[in-house]
Amino acid sequence: METSGGECAILTDWACDCYCEGTLDALVEGDMEAMNDRTKLERFIMVAIWCIQEDMSLTPTMRKVTQMLEGVAEVMVPPCPNPFILAMAYALPCLLFLPFLLPFSAVAQSNGNVTIRASLSATDEASSWLSPSGDFAFGFHKLDNNLFLLSIWYDKIPDKTIVWYANKGKPVPEGSKVELTTDRGLVLNNPQGEVIWESDSITRAAAYGYMNDTGNFALKDRNSEEVWSSFKYPTDTLLPTQIMERGGVLTSRQTETNFSPGRFQFAFLTNGNLELRTLNLPSNHPNQPYYKSGNNDDTNSSNSVSQLVFNESGYIYILGVNDQRFMLAEGELVSATYFYHRATLTFDGVFTQYYHPKTSAGNNSWTPHWSKPDNICTGQAAFEGSGTCGYNSVCRLNAYQRPTCECPRGYTLLDPNDQFGSCKPNFILGCEDGPHSSKDLYDLEELPNTDWPFSDYQLLEPFTEGECRNSCLQDCMCHVAIFRDRSCWKKKLPLSNGRTDRTERSKAFIKVGKGNSPQSPRLIPTPKPRKKNQDILILVGSVFLGSSVFLNFILIAAIFPGFFFIYKKKVRRIHRGKSIVDTNLHCFTYKELAEATNGFKEELGKGAFGIVYKGEINTGSGNFVAVKKLDRMVQEGEKEFKAEVNVIGQTHHKNLVRLIGFCNEGAQRLLVYEYMSNGTLASFLFGDSKPSWNMRTQIAFGIARGLLYLHEECSTQIIHCDIKPQNILLDDYYNARISDFGLAKLLMIGQSQTHTAIRGTKGYVAPEWFRNMPVTVKVDVYSFGVLLLEIICCRRSVDMETRGVEYAILTDWAYDCYREGTIEPLVEGDMEAMNDRTKLERFIMVAIWCIQEDMSLRPTMKKVTQMLEGVIEVKAPPCPNPFTSTVG
Repeated sequence: METSGGECAILTDWACDCYCEGTLDALVEGDMEAMNDRTKLERFIMVAIWCIQEDMSLTPTMRKVTQMLEGVAEVMVPPCPNPFILAMAYALPCLLFLPFLLPFSAVAQSNGNVTIRASLSATDEASSWLSPSGDFAFGFHKLDNNLFLLSIWYDKIPDKTIVWYANKGKPVPEGSKVELTTDRGLVLNNPQGEVIWESDSITRAAAYGYMNDTGNFALKDRNSEEVWSSFKYPTDTLLPTQIMERGGVLTSRQTETNFSPGRFQFAFLTNGNLELRTLNLPSNHPNQPYYKSGNNDDTNSSNSVSQLVFNESGYIYILGVNDQRFMLAEGELVSATYFYHRATLTFDGVFTQYYHPKTSAGNNSWTPHWSKPDNICTGQAAFEGSGTCGYNSVCRLNAYQRPTCECPRGYTLLDPNDQFGSCKPNFILGCEDGPHSSKDLYDLEELPNTDWPFSDYQLLEPFTEGECRNSCLQDCMCHVAIFRDRSCWKKKLPLSNGRTDRTERSKAFIKVGKGNSPQSPRLIPTPKPRKKNQDILILVGSVFLGSSVFLNFILIAAIFPGFFFIYKKKVRRIHRGKSIVDTNLHCFTYKELAEATNGFKEELGKGAFGIVYKGEINTGSGNFVAVKKLDRMVQEGEKEFKAEVNVIGQTHHKNLVRLIGFCNEGAQRLLVYEYMSNGTLASFLFGDSKPSWNMRTQIAFGIARGLLYLHEECSTQIIHCDIKPQNILLDDYYNARISDFGLAKLLMIGQSQTHTAIRGTKGYVAPEWFRNMPVTVKVDVYSFGVLLLEIICCRRSVDMETRGVEYAILTDWAYDCYREGTIEPLVEGDMEAMNDRTKLERFIMVAIWCIQEDMSLRPTMKKVTQMLEGVIEVKAPPCPNPFTSTVG
């Protein structure tokens, strides 16, 4: 403000004025170098004006910004960034009429309205679309692990209870975006811009969206008629004023915090009956119901009932003919004026109506009003499925009348993370011949008031309790016996619909290994040493202990190792502390990694650098890690190893596998990486089923961006030297993650100088490796080209066994198909790829450019990325092997 006049005080306003008036010279104050590069100057100013748009939906992404600055993407003429300021100049006369317009403006306000092209992004500071009262919000709700759920929630209560969610409850990563469009409604994109969900059945163009005070997010046309709403597509919750038509369903979530579809369903059948039932995942085939409302009328099912209504007062009923109402629950409700209401199919299979105070006074949590069924554990058992709990488990109600699942003694959960899952025996059950009888191997555990209604193969009656026990214990096929009213049911695993309740008159006897040992009961305990040996030991010990010489010897022997141990520990602690400071990575001991991998037991893979093992360790980034045990190292030793590890540790990119730590102890060199749950790209591409074209293209983008980072964007340039599908890993969301980068300098192959220079894998190695030429980043470009063809075709680069000679070498066959204009055989009838022919041709052309024998013709990874994204034109590539073609 001090050095410029009033019109120049705000730089953004002044820059826009200069741009509109064509007087850019004033902005650079006679800087001749800038004025001589006027094209770039204008481009930079235009990009800056695009970035400062007041409407955030108009601002470009930083990727687009970078491309426009580099001149790769065209920069369109930007609009005025503050249109409101210009509009005010014309709106001032209208202010004279403001007193007359106030009564009408209150009615016509657009609070809760969402305009077309409005968008929300998944970030920590993300805003949301609020209902007029602020009771409900639509937007990205942050979950654990930096993931977000597109959802609707109660916004005024502390726990922000979620009542609806998109994308089948699958969370999305940070940077995802939802946008309101005219023709497709709500569109959810991942950070790469790929559509992963959109609102269904948009039959007419949407004019705007509306977040209603009822919790319903609706899309409406120009006549304010609803074209889509969240109420029509419920997830696990119903809200007051919501109506469910016949055929509607609610599906439980998997757990309280995992919103993926669970195994319970609330269904309003076409015959008007309400049912609660379990589902067989992943097919979603419904089992027999464990609750029925009993409202169907088989004689007139089309007219018996019409709707399930949750009215604004909080009452839930089935609406029948002549406005007849079948209430789901009797009794008075708390007032909807002062309390929120919701009805949710909880993750444990109980349909419950809750209420919550709207003010902060009193109880500030959800209180259950009623539940169906009253006792899910003892509800109607189904022949199909495991029941409320998993197989071999027992269901019981806790103090809050919620189901809990327990494994019998001698059994443990199949999945420790699934408390409602199945239980497995910790011992071996069978009928093999042996010297021991069933009585020697097993005990019977008594479980009062317990039953598993099905799985019986024999009924014995009349029987006493003792006879029932003995019959099961002596029968190797019997795993459980149920005794009730002088009847004995013998059962085999797996057991379903397990329940325990005070009203249950059955008594269960379940077979367990003797001593409840996790080992096989058939194992004979090791016999104790004979008494004679014990006597000899005692005698010898007594003689030595009686000697003072022996006592002195013991004292010295105890002190000396103690001093030695303390000294070594101190030196090791100093050494390890220095390593951590140098590398910013965790320095593990060899013992820690041996324990984490259970003695290097579970092998994940083996490559040129060594073997990779799965481990479990508390690193702050998750339970599982991948531990790479390097088996061939350079001779420079510790200093060189730490220097290279330091370079690897400084790399951070979403398409690279992150290095967590290392071990540098004696001759041991190990690297600890984050664990990738979906394995390698090789197993993904070359498996029994072909991955979708969309997934394959996203993986190709990710690999290209990761290599671009290694080559040009990290602090020290890294040449990978071994790009192949086995070195591309896939995370939980199938994002490509490059592994083994930076390890080339740590590898020693004890052969000649010529062979030492050749690193990589047959079929992916660039020609210059064999010509003793300098290694550049172009070797990675060549390998990426081969890999890109494998991603396109879902076949290996060399396949001599299953294909003819002319198809064996993928690079040669791909170029022949491209040259002849017959690219269809490359994707073998993949209709998704063929329907995206423009991208398919572009990817093939880029791959051919990458595998050029003349490395000077190969593009950089930056240019490769831009060509793949369609930002720059891809010209027709030449033959990648002109010399070979000429000779042929």
